[in-house]
Amino acid sequence: MIQDSFSRRTLLIGGAALLAASPLGALAQGAGPAIHVMKDPNCGCCSAWIEILENDGFAVTTEPSAGAVLMRYKLDSGIPQEMASCHTARVEGYMIEGHVPVADIRRLLDERPDVVGLAVPGMPYGSPGMGPENEREAYDVFLIRRNGSTDVFSHYAAA
Repeated sequence: MIQDSFSRRTLLIGGAALLAASPLGALAQGAGPAIHVMKDPNCGCCSAWIEILENDGFAVTTEPSAGAVLMRYKLDSGIPQEMASCHTARVEGYMIEGHVPVADIRRLLDERPDVVGLAVPGMPYGSPGMGPENEREAYDVFLIRRNGSTDVFSHYAAA
């Protein structure tokens, strides 16, 4: 009887370990919030930001876009021109513009304010996907309100 219990337990633990190491395990890791990113297909920093999201459990899809088409998408989605960056994402009804840290996206999703979303305008060095964090320049993450106004949501000091 003890041997049968041990065998079932060993089988279950072994099966769980195999699942975690398999491609199905990788799919389970991406089972977090679904985020869709519009980006220039040739942009390396956008791809680096996407990798950070995936490593934090977001289920990321991408769509190639650039130039006037991407800028029109940003404006039509409520992102003021002065808040623009290189890529634009949508997650659970919120817009995410530029190199917004994962912690801020998660805070937005937890708090659920009635806003357009978040933005890190430009491409500040050391923001997620833009170089090492320990060398970052100071930058702000802005909350974009429905009327187009903005407020600082988070501040990241220079490293």
